[in-house]
Amino acid sequence: MSTSLPRILFADQLGPHFVEDQSVIIPEVLGPFRRRRYHRQKAHLILSALRHRAAELGSRAEIRRGETYHEVLGGLDASVVNPTSWGLRALVQDLRESSSLEVLPSRGFVASEEEFGQWASAQTKRLLMENFYRHQRRQTGILMVSGASGELEPEGGQFNFDHDNREPPPRGQDTLGVEAPWYPVEDEIDREVREYLDGLEASGEVRFLGADGPRLFPATRAEAVQALEHFVSTRLSTFGPHEDAAMQGDWAMSHSLLSPALNLGLLDPREVVDRVEASYQRGEVELASAEGFIRQVMGWRDWVWHLYWHLGPDFVDSNYLGHQEPLPTWWSELDSSDIRSRCVAQVLDEVHTRGWTHHINRLMVLGSFAVQRGFNPRALNDWFVDAFVDGTPWVMPANVIGMSQYADGGVVATKPYTSGGAYLNTMTNYCGSCAFKPTVRVGEKACPMSAGYWNFLHQNQDALRGNHRLSKPLGGLARLSDLEQVLEQESVRREY
Repeated sequence: MSTSLPRILFADQLGPHFVEDQSVIIPEVLGPFRRRRYHRQKAHLILSALRHRAAELGSRAEIRRGETYHEVLGGLDASVVNPTSWGLRALVQDLRESSSLEVLPSRGFVASEEEFGQWASAQTKRLLMENFYRHQRRQTGILMVSGASGELEPEGGQFNFDHDNREPPPRGQDTLGVEAPWYPVEDEIDREVREYLDGLEASGEVRFLGADGPRLFPATRAEAVQALEHFVSTRLSTFGPHEDAAMQGDWAMSHSLLSPALNLGLLDPREVVDRVEASYQRGEVELASAEGFIRQVMGWRDWVWHLYWHLGPDFVDSNYLGHQEPLPTWWSELDSSDIRSRCVAQVLDEVHTRGWTHHINRLMVLGSFAVQRGFNPRALNDWFVDAFVDGTPWVMPANVIGMSQYADGGVVATKPYTSGGAYLNTMTNYCGSCAFKPTVRVGEKACPMSAGYWNFLHQNQDALRGNHRLSKPLGGLARLSDLEQVLEQESVRREY
């Protein structure tokens, strides 16, 4: 590859593994902020990261500002690492028509696109994340040991310790009681970004979602390394057991909060995985916690990116269940002031305050509520991209269209990930302070999740009848003594 050509760095290519020793062009464009309604803290993080990277590179870097990428990059002879989204790859192809643009293979994931393609083409049945994850482990040797036959075997005798990582929140505690996450200290660049965004809002040029607030996530490589080290040394050991739980008084629990840094390209996922494995090998953390986290990074994160390309640009418009309800204004505006459901209000408040909430809240509160009420999956996907600091065009389709909304009919997930209030009552501490009761389906105290779950199954039973994982709950519909009341109540319910 040539290092004489300047390298274009997009906002998710800001780590050292995206550039060699050449000069750098960093585009900062306003158009996306006009077209999409980003969370204010997402906009701040992106701009802070771009400007910090330019400051680090000094005279090697040039920030080009304008309305569109075409405006600031048109006619430029340069090299670029192949972008992560359909939109930016189309842009790169357009730019190649008017300039000498060298396009390098994509980076920032454990498996390359070529490696995933080879694995996928060898599969004789449907593609499964667990099979891909095991393939990744064998290819990399991560958490693998030599067995008696001389072949590599998984550490601890099994690939997946998920069954050890499903403990409910500890009783009698408001928080998990672990050390607080690492937080950055804002600097002059952050102050300049905040003033710039204040000006855009004041002029009416741009509208943001959510609240402004102190920057919570890394915007530089040095900060990202500090955040990784702090997580591994102080929080990884308690990550596994409660990773599928949620607590009203503890928004971060033992989660790493590293997804924004990974998605900005400040950390390479392989270095994250290696650091976690080293901590396990030194006896600092249990295998279940190390494996569970490695599976999130090397398994699921890689998986959803490769699926994004494998399934194609039309996947985001999948709508197997035919759901067309627009997002309610209170939802899209992150306004929970009139919401009585503790779980929904809690999680929307977290997104409003920080532009982030952990994966169980995304899937089993927001996603579950949305699929029960038939929200349009494409609109929901776009909202997730815009409202979350780690939301990217590639990360949400498999998570939202596939796993959360089952809008693909089972390509990504084997069943819709929705439940009644009983699950939330077990795995969270939200229900104790809620106006509704998880065991009640009809009446004043009827839990919107419990009633909504049975209403969802009834409304979609024809589409779901062939799913063997739902045979038991679908069979339960006929035995539900108050089904007619539930259906009538949910058909007119407007208060949650």
